[in-house]
Amino acid sequence: MSVLKTVICGDILDFVEDPAKGQDTSYRYFSPGVLVIEDGIVQQAGLEADILPALLAESSDYQIQRYDNKLIIPGMIDTHVHLPQTEMIGAYGEQLLTWLTEYAFPTEKKFSDEDYAREISKRFLDELLRNGTTSALVFCTVHPESVNAFFKESQARRLRMIAGKVMMDRNCPEDLSDCPETSYDDSRTLIEKWHNVDRLSYAVTPRFAPTSTPEQLQKCGKLLEEYPDVYMHTHLSENGDEIDWVKQLFPEAKDYLGVYEDAGLVKKRSVFAHAIHLSDREMETLACNHASIAHCPTSNLFLGSGLFNLARCEKHDINVGLGTDVGAGTSFSLLQTSSEAYKIQQLQKHKMSAFKGLYLATLGGARALDLEGTIGNFLPGCEADFVVLDDHATPFLKFRLPHTETLHERLFAIMILGDDRCIQETFIMGESVHKRDL
Repeated sequence: MSVLKTVICGDILDFVEDPAKGQDTSYRYFSPGVLVIEDGIVQQAGLEADILPALLAESSDYQIQRYDNKLIIPGMIDTHVHLPQTEMIGAYGEQLLTWLTEYAFPTEKKFSDEDYAREISKRFLDELLRNGTTSALVFCTVHPESVNAFFKESQARRLRMIAGKVMMDRNCPEDLSDCPETSYDDSRTLIEKWHNVDRLSYAVTPRFAPTSTPEQLQKCGKLLEEYPDVYMHTHLSENGDEIDWVKQLFPEAKDYLGVYEDAGLVKKRSVFAHAIHLSDREMETLACNHASIAHCPTSNLFLGSGLFNLARCEKHDINVGLGTDVGAGTSFSLLQTSSEAYKIQQLQKHKMSAFKGLYLATLGGARALDLEGTIGNFLPGCEADFVVLDDHATPFLKFRLPHTETLHERLFAIMILGDDRCIQETFIMGESVHKRDL
């Protein structure tokens, strides 16, 4: 059987460390560079002049694809997004709790129909790939049909995806409610069916503390004990009214995170979306247990939830990734999401570089999902999911970019002014799966 060998030529950029720990040593930039891939796995990345002549002298089997003056980055990683809210993105005028009741819950009821869930999954994955997102941590609905549909479509596309059935047994519509035992049984069946199949992983998914009884949260903890390498995915401290509600529902807990802690849900591979309003104790607990945060800036602004404090996470050395949080989030684009993250930090007088923004969208996301070494950069052995960025994709970018002088200026212009139009091509395991019409 022949081995598929590919050399991608362009300006190669990836990250090997968090820029907050030393910007100049956090990234690798090869211009002009090459990315060498065999059977969907990265073999090496470096300067074209150092690698390509020797490679071709050794073998003529390599297929060369040139993207001169284009930027090649690892596929971007969305650490928090809702499949069933695809069709309701941009719903007007409410904050979190009312928004859930008025918009999210009615839409999610449709996903008891697996055919419908399959059609939305196709649209959802098309949008991710069109925006250069190659992996995601995904909320489905309470219906097992939604998970089966999403995983079937993801598997057919050879995608690295993580998802789970929502678990909620109170404070939700009756036809979206399960119970501790059925939620445990359904989740266990789905884990056995899908977890670690091809590039798929399962996430135990209690929606958030107010929609789960202590008994259901204990069942979540039991699943994590029985399947130690699955993920746990939920929401945390997004909204002031939500936090007050949690205090009423769980008066014995230390704080909001303490509710999850008491159920054994705070661990490595636990990803908490939002985490805007945390105490020092909660920050320290997340750090000590190697849990991660998904920062969702467009959603936080759209719902008026608050300003995420990235500096505190850096101080506590908590892994943070970016989440679009569609449909409260307003774009599938992690470039636009990075742009809003920058503005949120500006409001708190914390300067976020373009290096940090792209780190959060790539290696930062991989670290948040405990997938460093698998996705997130171009070190040897990583899966070859990557994106070709066109920084002249719009008339204004074409005008703006010649006025940049440094790599950071170039990246910052792309981060602030870029969107899905900058994604020229998206690759999964070394094969093109989306190409923008030129």
